[in-house]
This record gives sequence, C-alpha cells and structure tokens, in this order.
Amino acid sequence: MAGRALPPSSPFAGDDGTADPALVDALRRYAAGTGGLGDVVQALAPTRVLVPMLAQLEVADVVVHEGHEHTVDKEASAGIVAVRTPDGRTAMPVFSCVAALNAWHPDARPVPSDVPRAALSAVGEGWEVVVLDPAGPVTAVLPRPAVWALARGERWHPAVVDGVVDREVAAAVADAVHGVPAVVEARAEAGRRAEVAVVLALAPGLDRVRLDAVLGEVNARLAADTVVAARVDALELRLTQAPTGR
Repeated sequence: MAGRALPPSSPFAGDDGTADPALVDALRRYAAGTGGLGDVVQALAPTRVLVPMLAQLEVADVVVHEGHEHTVDKEASAGIVAVRTPDGRTAMPVFSCVAALNAWHPDARPVPSDVPRAALSAVGEGWEVVVLDPAGPVTAVLPRPAVWALARGERWHPAVVDGVVDREVAAAVADAVHGVPAVVEARAEAGRRAEVAVVLALAPGLDRVRLDAVLGEVNARLAADTVVAARVDALELRLTQAPTGR
C-alpha cells in the first residue's frame, strides 16, 4: 500500500528566515516617505513574523525610530520580550527576518508566528503597541488601533493620513463634544504630541473650576465614543477662545 505523506510539523517548516518581499518594499517606501504606515501594516498582515525569546535580558536596548535612537528598557513575561517605547508604553518587538532579529539581539531565539496570533499575544499581555524590526534597517511602530485590527484580522484605517484627520474620526470627535457647556466649537487636527489634536474654542470668562469641569466632560465623552476609542491611538487637547459675539 502506498504510504501517505505526513503534514509538516509546523506551518513554517519551509521558512528560510527571510523577509516577505512585499513587506520589504512597503518598509522601503515608508522610510523614503513615499508610503505610509498603513501600507506597512497592510503588507505585514498576511506574513509571518519572528517573536524573540530570551532566557536572560540586559537592562536596555536601542530602538531606532524616525531616524533617532531611543534607549528602551526590556522586560520579560514567560520569556517573551517587551520593550519600553520613548513615550513610556510597553511594546512587543517582532521581526521580519532572522537578520533583523540577529541585529537586535544575536542570542534571541526566533519563534515564527502568523501576524494575527502575534498581535493577539501583545493584546493579551496588555502591551499597547508592536515594534517591527527595532534595530532596523527600517523600524515601524504599530499603534494600538493597528495592533487590535491585526489581532482581529481586519484592515487598519489610520486616523491621520498625510497630515489630515480621517472624516469619520473628525465627525466622531465633533459629535462627541457637541453640547458640552462652554464649548463653542470643536475640530480634530493632526496632533503635535499625540496622533490627533482636539481643538476646542471655548466661551470667554471661564474660571479655573469651570474650565476643569468642561475639560473633564470633554475627556469623558471622547473616551466613551466607540469610533474615537477604536481608531485613535492618542489624543491631545488644544484650547482657543471663541470670538466674542458667537
């Protein structure tokens, strides 16, 4: 009787450790400024990544992001490595290829994973972001909404593209803030310190107590809005005074 071929022990049994060509191209365009982070996430979604496992961890490492080096702390959860990003959040590092992993830490053991599973692991650990190829040659920091979309197997739609806030996000911000006392106008812009800035035009004459109450209600409404929560990684508030007579 003819024998049957056994299935491979792992879906990555034939993996040679190189990066997916479409992902390499998306990263190249991202670094050159001719492509966006959304293109990187879209190219990453169907690929496998390498999750690093370390038995012993050094105190610090360096992440290169947007051309600048940042010192980051490293920690471990059951051997899975996490890095601290420049803004203080905890991130899971993943790698597109063995060479990128070895450049970051030559003693790390690569564990292949499909991207949704890796993203789901980050979410399960409570880590807000994922850093792709922390030591380069091109580093991409995937924000919380992108990580959640990858974990769910959905396409990520960035809240800001080419410096312009997405219409759905802008409308959600305006609707959430509508009706807050003393807020004459609210609009969403690309942020300086955060992904999205909510610019509030306030009625004149607010004292400190009333101002704090207004900002507290604005923050509560934005946090409760499902579109804002799902699509915006971080918000900042900017205050202006509404013109007199409005």
